[in-house]
Amino acid sequence: MAEAPATVIVIDDDPGVREALGNLLRSVGLQANLYGSVPEFLKAGRPKGPTCLVLDVRLPGQGGLDFQSELSKAGLRLPIIFITGHGDIPMSVRAMKGGAIEFMTKPFRDQDLLDAIQLGLDRDRAQREQENAVALLRTRFDSLTQREREVMAFVVTGRLNKQIAGEIGISEVTVKVHRGNVMRKMEAASLADLVLMAQRLKISSEKS
Repeated sequence: MAEAPATVIVIDDDPGVREALGNLLRSVGLQANLYGSVPEFLKAGRPKGPTCLVLDVRLPGQGGLDFQSELSKAGLRLPIIFITGHGDIPMSVRAMKGGAIEFMTKPFRDQDLLDAIQLGLDRDRAQREQENAVALLRTRFDSLTQREREVMAFVVTGRLNKQIAGEIGISEVTVKVHRGNVMRKMEAASLADLVLMAQRLKISSEKS
């Protein structure tokens, strides 16, 4: 399935800056969505493909740093590059501690911005791939019966079939059947593969 195109979101209340950044991004083949404020962006929604946000620190209403904090609290990982004409060290420290890709003071070199954007898009692409992979594993895990989930949780801790049988009160033969079903449904090539899947799904025998 083809990946949705990468998009750079620019939020800056200066129309001239927005247009200049839009032209720069389009000149290197990047899709640019331009907004004058945070509410405008929120109304439009996040694009489907890899995304990077170029965000002015000072905006009407909600400022860039406050929006960064809001995204973090909501658990939304969106790569952010801050741009500002009036930056200071405390601002940059707060931005970088919040996970920003870069904090750039106007005027900045076009290539420096493009390099930072590429880094942001690469990070978002990797994050999306990871989320999609975990979602696929979750779908497979959801196809397991409750007993198969119990068996899987014990298998990934290294317990033998005989030990698992004693733990949950079923025969060793039945454990073998459930174990085979788990490997097949999870599409695990080996025990090590299954252990990695469990780690990504944060599965433990205690939770089961």
